[in-house]
Formats: sequence, structure tokens, C-alpha cells
Amino acid sequence: MDFSTSISNIRRALRSLERLPVTVQLKLQRLTTKFGFPEYTLFTLSAIMTGALAGLAAVGFHNTIDSFHDLFFSRSRDVIGFLGSVQIILLPALGMLLQSGMIALWPRLAARKGVLEVIKAVAGRSGYIPLRVTLFHFFASAICMGSGGTVGPEGPAAQIGAGVASRSGRALRLSDSRRRIFTAAGSGAAIAAIFNTPLGGVFFALEIVLLNDFQAGTFSALLLASVTASAISRALLGNAPKFEIGNFTLGPPAELILYGILGVCAGLLAVFFLRYSDWLHARLKPFLRGWRQAALMAAAGLLVGIAGYFFDDILGIGYDGINFVLEGKTLWQAALILLLLKLMLVPLMLETGGFGGVFAPSLFMGAMLGLVFATLSNMLEPFLGLHVGNTAFVLVGMGAMLAAINSIPLAAIIILFEMTNDYSFILPLMMGVVSSTIVAHIFLKDTVYSHKLRQAGFRLSASRELALLQSVTAGEVMHRNEVVILPENSPLDEVIDICVNTPHENFYTKNEQGELTGKITIAEMRQIITEYETLKTGRLVANDVALPEVITISENDDLGYVLRLLGTHAADEFPVVSAVNPREVVGVVYRRDVIEVFNKASLQQNPGAGLAGSLRALEQTKHVTVARGYSLVEKIAPPQFVGKTLGELKVRSRFGVEVILIHPRPGALQLQKNGEALMPSVKYKIREGDALVIFGEDEKIAALERM
Repeated sequence: MDFSTSISNIRRALRSLERLPVTVQLKLQRLTTKFGFPEYTLFTLSAIMTGALAGLAAVGFHNTIDSFHDLFFSRSRDVIGFLGSVQIILLPALGMLLQSGMIALWPRLAARKGVLEVIKAVAGRSGYIPLRVTLFHFFASAICMGSGGTVGPEGPAAQIGAGVASRSGRALRLSDSRRRIFTAAGSGAAIAAIFNTPLGGVFFALEIVLLNDFQAGTFSALLLASVTASAISRALLGNAPKFEIGNFTLGPPAELILYGILGVCAGLLAVFFLRYSDWLHARLKPFLRGWRQAALMAAAGLLVGIAGYFFDDILGIGYDGINFVLEGKTLWQAALILLLLKLMLVPLMLETGGFGGVFAPSLFMGAMLGLVFATLSNMLEPFLGLHVGNTAFVLVGMGAMLAAINSIPLAAIIILFEMTNDYSFILPLMMGVVSSTIVAHIFLKDTVYSHKLRQAGFRLSASRELALLQSVTAGEVMHRNEVVILPENSPLDEVIDICVNTPHENFYTKNEQGELTGKITIAEMRQIITEYETLKTGRLVANDVALPEVITISENDDLGYVLRLLGTHAADEFPVVSAVNPREVVGVVYRRDVIEVFNKASLQQNPGAGLAGSLRALEQTKHVTVARGYSLVEKIAPPQFVGKTLGELKVRSRFGVEVILIHPRPGALQLQKNGEALMPSVKYKIREGDALVIFGEDEKIAALERM
């Protein structure tokens, strides 16, 4: 079997896993209804099942990382063992090359990575994460860390837990709102399983994934899922804590000032880390394609390997390095070097295309910073009058860096508290975390995830409907092969023939280079046709009758951007050009496409106040205001409409309104209960006495009502 055949088989396997058989879904649904479980019981069982699946996925991810580590660092000796200890330099580069190959084979899956993808799925896609995305990042992240990549497993684990929860939610036919909750619960449950901290997983999901959208039902699901996942992790991986924290004592109250200063230092370091990441992103983005990206990823892996050759604690996740610090086995000079190396190499590895998270690196850098800070404080003991213990400062440094880099102050406090189980430690921890978070916020003005979401073109909004529009690209809803493009030198006879014999209302012209140069509307052509006898002697061509302004959108532009264009330009459609070749027109997006997505979001997020509620109100008033400037009305079909189909009337293009329901005779929307309300079809012929339910702008509805 050749390589291409193997890749094809893998792709087919991923597609088959993406679509669970319908019979399995139906069986799951029947099981939940057979015994007549009350709603809360079903909710509880779903939350527990979500936690169990996320916990199992996190354990499997942990074991897969260990397997790849064994493959790279033990079994590879049979192949490159002759290099001796120098092989450590090559292994991270090899891992990065493997990841670059995966990116080349599945670029769309590779682009949807990390906690950001979970946030976008929960905020804008009702928790929908394709299973193929989950599987891809499961293996890509495991390869990265297994080969010595200096990143963390928590971000990928959160994505994997969320992906598994999303898939199980679809299998159980959960509603969109429920699937959104359980997808967030899956991410928190995976964090709980990784750290063995149930409450930490809950607050991670609340602060990051749900953007502090706290609701009682949501909290219950998060808690049940996280506790279940943590229990499974303990059962399968053991109850041993991630970090060996011995007994430590806290100093006098004056020591709290030092914890606050440590938090300020952690905040400043976090600001540098994040801005350095942004700087690398801007500089490297133009080169992240093809062989150039592979070369950059290999170079980043090589630098990590060189650093690991001299300081092996820099390789991999870094938990062992943290434990060495907690056990007092690391010199402060070595801790300072490890801190600087981690600070520079983690963003380099991630921004070139490596897969992993920054939770573990945050804890690692915080531990090193805490040791260096405690050591320097003891050097100044004659001036300060205090001798401090290293362990407490290491732990506070871990919490402070975790909070500042990831914008999760509550989760950081809870995670570190659950690790120590020491109530007396809460106040020092809060001093460090709060001060680091304040400093980071002063300089960054926003959370790291909000910043990265905007950097990726996903603008957070108080309106979840708008957030959904911003999560959908033009390429996802565009209509292919529905754009009529004519050479700009086409004779007028040919242009008229095409306009008359095609159902389109807009036509475009292009030059010899393939660039769009003009737009011809059917309204313009009607006037030209009436004057054809006069114009035909002038040897006019398409470009002579085309409007020069053509507005195009890229297939990667989000529908929020398209909506703004629709609001500022009198257009019902926009041609869509390729993101790779802006001269290539690949489809068209209509105004109705954006409206359909927006209406779907409105109904999903608030169905009680959505269109159904407006229709019920319409039974009594015949006129309902849906939003500012937009209304829903019931109107008897005017005489001019009778005997014509909706396709012939072209209500949307001529009057700027939408017919959303038709009643065969006046009166009553209650007829809908008897099945007499009809969905509009372009082939439906209007009859005398039909009642039309119309949606649109108030001014346009008023103009129609005057007919």
C-alpha cells in the first residue's frame, strides 16, 4: 500500500467516525425516553456521562503522550542511537517536522486549534466541534509533547474534552443550548482530570470557555462533569498529585508584601510573554505556508533540542522540573536560565505551528520565578529583616503566572488551593494572583483570549447572534456556480441574451487579467432593452453598460463583516473571491443567506422571544415590531399579486421585504394549527384573499401596504 492510499484510508476513517450511524443515535434517544426520566434526572445523567467521556479522553491523551515519549526517546535509539546524547537535539525537530506534515495534509483541521476553538464553538456554534478536529489535535499535540516540545497538555486536553462532549451531545440529540453547556463542561472536566482538581476545572470553564456567563444550571453541569472526570483520572492514573508539595510554613504578616511584589513581577513577565508572542505571530505569519513553515518548525524544534541538551528540564511538559524546584533540588541560577529559555522558546514553538498549550509553561515559569525571587529576598535579609521559605513563593509564583498569562484569576487560586489543601495559604496566593492579574490588565487592557479572538477576526459581542455571524465565514454559506461573469468586451446582443435567459438579477464583467471590472443589474438592462433600437448601432459592449463599482468579499470574511457591508451598500449580493487568488471568483453570498444565519441564531439563543413569539402576537395585532426599524405584518395580497407566482413577483428584490408565511384565506394565524399555513415557495401562485405574513424594514412595509 503506497503513501497516498494510506492517507486516503485515514481520511475515510475520520469521515466515518464523524458520522455515527443513525440507528445508534436513535437507540440512545429511545433509552432516555423509555423509562420516563424527569428532566433534571436526564440533565444529571448527561453531565455525568460528559464528565466520564472527557475524563477517559484526558487519560487516553496522557497515555498517548507517554507512548510517543517512549517512541522518541527510547525506541528511537535503535535508529539514531549512534549519535549518543546528541540525538536529544534532533528529536524535537523531528516531532515538529511530523506536525508540519500533518498541517500540510489537513490544513483546515490544523487551523482550528486550542482553547480558542472551544470558545468560538461555544459562543457561536452552539458547542459544535467536528470529531475530526478533535482526533487531529489529539495526535498532533501528543506528538509535539512526546517529542520534547516545550508546551503543555492542558489546552489540547480542554479541546479534546470539549470535542468528545460535543460529539456525545449530538449523538444524544441534545438541544443547541444544552450542547453548548456540555461542550464547555467537557473542557472543564478534561482540565479537572489533568490536574486532579475538580473545582479548578469548573472555574476554568466558567472564566475562559463561557466568558464568565454564570447560570445555575450551567454550574451544576460543570461541577458534575468535573467531579466525574477527576474520579476517573484518579482511578486510572492513581491519586498521586501532579506536584510533590512537602510541608511548608508561612512567615509573619509582613511577608504578604513580598507576595504582592512577586505578583507584580509575574504580571510584568506575563505581559512580556504575551507581547513577545504577538510580535512573533506578526513576523512569522507571512511564512507559515508550505516548505517555509516546515523549515521554521524544524528550526524551532532544533533550538528546543539544543536547549534541552544542556538543560533537560526544558524538554516536554515540565512537571518534573517543577517538582525538582519544590524539592529544593534546583539552584536559583539554573532556575533563572530555565525561566528565560521557557519564556523565549514556548512562543516560538507555538507561533511557528506547534500544537500545545501554555498552562504547564505558565506553571513552570512561575515556579522558576518564585525560586529566584525567594532566593534574592533572602540575600536582602539584612535589609528586609525576613527570611522566607522557598516552597510558598514557588507556589504563589505558579498561581500568579498561571492567572496573568491565561486571564483566569479564580481558576488559578482554586487549582493551587486544591493542590495544597491548606487554608492558611489562601491569603498569600490571593495577594500574588490578584496583583499579577491587575498588572497584566493595566498593560494589556483585555484578557488574552479576547485579544486572540479579535486577532483571529472573531469579535466578542454582547449579542450572541452577532457572535455567531462572526464565527461563520462567507465560504461556508456561499453559492458556487451561481455567478455570471462576462468578458468586458462582450457585445450588447450577447449581454441581453444572457440577461433574458437566466434567472439572475446581477451580472459581472471581467478584464483579460480575470479581475472584476463592473456590475450589470437587471434593472439597468430593462431600460437598455427598451432603447435597444437606438443603441444597437453604437456597437456597445458589456463594459459600456456596467456599473464600475464592484464590491467583493473573501471566502474567509465572516458574516458579521458582510452584514456591515449590506448596511452600507445598496446590494443584495456580493461576489466571493478566493482567499488564495483574489482574482478568482468562487461563489456569491446573498442577503438572504446572512438573514437566515442571523434568524437561526436568534431562535437558538432566545426562542421564546423569537419568531414564534412574534407570530403568536401577530394573531391579535396584525403588526408586531421585531426589532428597531423592522416589523412583522399580516397583509391581504394586493390585486396586483393575484395570479402570479412568488418567483414572478420577486418581492424581495422589488420591495425589499420577505414573505415568510402564506395563509390561503384572510384571518387567521390559528389556521397554522390545522396545517393551513404555507411556507413560501417560488412556484406558489397567489390567489385572491390570500394573507401574506411579511417581514422587513418599516418603511418598505409601509410602501407595500399603500398598494
